[in-house]
Amino acid sequence: MRRIAQFLQKAPWIVSSARWVWRLGQAKFTAGVVGVVFNEQGQVLLVEHVFHPYAPWGLPGGWVDRRESPAETVVRELQEELQLVATAGTLLLTEVDFGDHLDFSYICESNGNVGKLSSELLDYGWFDLESLPKLQRFHFRSIRRAQEVRANEQLARII
Repeated sequence: MRRIAQFLQKAPWIVSSARWVWRLGQAKFTAGVVGVVFNEQGQVLLVEHVFHPYAPWGLPGGWVDRRESPAETVVRELQEELQLVATAGTLLLTEVDFGDHLDFSYICESNGNVGKLSSELLDYGWFDLESLPKLQRFHFRSIRRAQEVRANEQLARII
């Protein structure tokens, strides 16, 4: 083994090449992220998506770019889609969907108001938690998890 290590130290490109070949056979994942934003009245921000025909209303978000963390993505997507300045807080959920897609959701704190919508969106609205429209399952579970996190944070402030 020492001889192999010495050989590889003299020719490190062999390890780089082997890693590249190994990666060709590995699973490729896509990743998406959504943000759960509440207003002062406890309503959740939902957007009407152009490209979601079965459940057009949902949480704002988008695809994670290369070399971008999901937390960075949700902040970027809120800015791009809604011109909403926000910060990503607690990671709420992470799920695998379709076998090769990762979904992430974050509770987000807005630092302003919704501006002009991107061309990917038809509308936005603030919804009471008791009267949500039909949502994708992951979006619904993310909102419920965000409710739990908020309740725990409020309880911690009291104690």
